[in-house]
This record gives sequence, structure tokens and C-alpha cells, in this order.
Amino acid sequence: MTETRPRLTIGADHAGFVLKEALKAALVAQGYDVTDAGTSNAEPADYPDFAARVARAISRGTGGRGILICGSGIGMSITANRFPRVRAALCLDAEAARLSRLHNDANILVLAARRTGTEDAVDIASVWLATPFEGGRHQRRLEKIRAIERDVCSTSSTDPEEE
Repeated sequence: MTETRPRLTIGADHAGFVLKEALKAALVAQGYDVTDAGTSNAEPADYPDFAARVARAISRGTGGRGILICGSGIGMSITANRFPRVRAALCLDAEAARLSRLHNDANILVLAARRTGTEDAVDIASVWLATPFEGGRHQRRLEKIRAIERDVCSTSSTDPEEE
């Protein structure tokens, strides 16, 4: 029986470029179909541009799962989590990656290039990709997140100062 591997969309800014290239090569070698959303070099680049490319694909259901990399992972996380249906999780170790999938059904893994070496990144991504969503009591919590998302999105044109 052939194992079906999820399609991946990966992106990074300049700080994450080298790690992105190494991780992408490792994932392709493992048989993943990886779409690279940039950047294509280590020249200064703005992380929101790449976070938006990946998160938009995940939000629309066309990108499989996503991986984002910047220096700290924080900017990518903040940007990606602005998109509907995106659950981006900054993971600094394999246990956080496992729990982000098991309990939160995270669909974008965010890595911090300045805190994560290549070997650790491959390990974190491998655990994240191999871990299924547990469901059960966690499904109820995801439904609550979706309800909050629907409420926020339906009122997003309202000025928060008016409430």
C-alpha cells in the first residue's frame, strides 16, 4: 500500500531562506510534493508577502499544508493567522509540533530560522507531518475557534473603537 503524503506549500523571508532550501530538499527527498512560494534568495524581503502567499493557499484549500520560516517565526505566525481557516503554529521542538497537530489540527507549521538548525527543522517537520489530528474533545474546541472566526470575520468591517 502506498502512503499518501500531503501536498506542501513552503515560504520564507530572507532570514529563513537557507533553512527553507535545506528543508525543502529533505521533504522532496522524502517524497513530498512541495510548492515553493519564495523567497528565492537571501536578499532582504518582507515576511508578510510570503506568509500571505502560503496562508492564502491553505485558506483556500489549494495548498495542502504549509510551512513558513522567518528569523523568529513570530511575524510569519501573526500574518498567517489573519487568514480564515488557517491555524499556524510556531514550533521550536518536535513535541510542540506533535501537539499542534494532535490537539489543534494546525495546518501551517512555522519555524524560527535563528533558533532552529536544519536537522532539528527536518525532525520537527517530520513529526508535524506524521501526526494526525486526534479529534474527540479537541474537535469541540476547533468548532469554538471556527465560531469565533466567523463572528470576527462577519464584523471585521466594524471599527473596534465603536464597540
